[in-house]
Amino acid sequence: MTSTRPLWLIAAPAVFLVLWSAGFAIAKLGLGHAEPMTILALRYCLVLLVLLPFVVFMRPPMPATARSWLDVAVVGFLIQVSYFGLCYLAFKSGVSAAGVAIVVCLQPILVALIAPRFVGEVVSRRAWIGLGLGLAGALVVILARAQVQAENPWGLLLAVGGLFGITAGTLYEKRFGISLHPVTSNLIQYAVGAAFTLPVALLTESQDISWDAEFIAVMAYLVIGNSLLAMSLLLAMIRVGEVSRVSALFYLVPAMSALFAWPLLGEAMPPMAWAGMALAGAGVAMVSRKAKPA
Repeated sequence: MTSTRPLWLIAAPAVFLVLWSAGFAIAKLGLGHAEPMTILALRYCLVLLVLLPFVVFMRPPMPATARSWLDVAVVGFLIQVSYFGLCYLAFKSGVSAAGVAIVVCLQPILVALIAPRFVGEVVSRRAWIGLGLGLAGALVVILARAQVQAENPWGLLLAVGGLFGITAGTLYEKRFGISLHPVTSNLIQYAVGAAFTLPVALLTESQDISWDAEFIAVMAYLVIGNSLLAMSLLLAMIRVGEVSRVSALFYLVPAMSALFAWPLLGEAMPPMAWAGMALAGAGVAMVSRKAKPA
């Protein structure tokens, strides 16, 4: 029995990987113009402004029950506030990009450990080998790009909080997520993100923004490419695929981020990083390939 999947779903992993990975280098450009929480709050508010005309004219259906509203809001809090917020604060505290990336790369392993009990998915031996290869490859890429020095312990704790945020958001969406129109789910989740990040920015940061063409381009990408398109693809893939296979894509993020950082930030890719990218790719391929039925 062959299953037919829409073309957008077949292309979704590659498109998501490119959009999500580019966001790290582009966000780093943005941090030269404004403080972290200010950027996040502005990003979420702009997403809501973009979505508002679609809500008015399309009138997409809203969640039918209070529990459905809560489930969508919880995913928004875990990903938009816990993951992005804590990782941005980790950068602000002085943790290097390599330090945060190493912590976040543990997400597929954490998902694989929790998924069997939480969402009823069984992770095969081949998948575990693939997960291990992916982690090894990701670490090679990170360590080849920068020497990891002693990091701020508080900042590392924030990065660990971000790791648990994206892991919990992924698992919660898989178990409790409901099928909603993308406009509806994005509207609720980014409203939650704005509701938490805007007060933090107002209370703890100066809100000084250096407006120029580069910052406008950065925000346009973070709003359209990173927030709307990438997040919609991630949630869609979680709903239709095994959560451990989707999470394995995050092993390729450090490698792809290195590719984008090369032209955007002038951070060259050393030869060892290319080897790590190949190793991570092999691991993801092992995890992503479904076992043939006996």
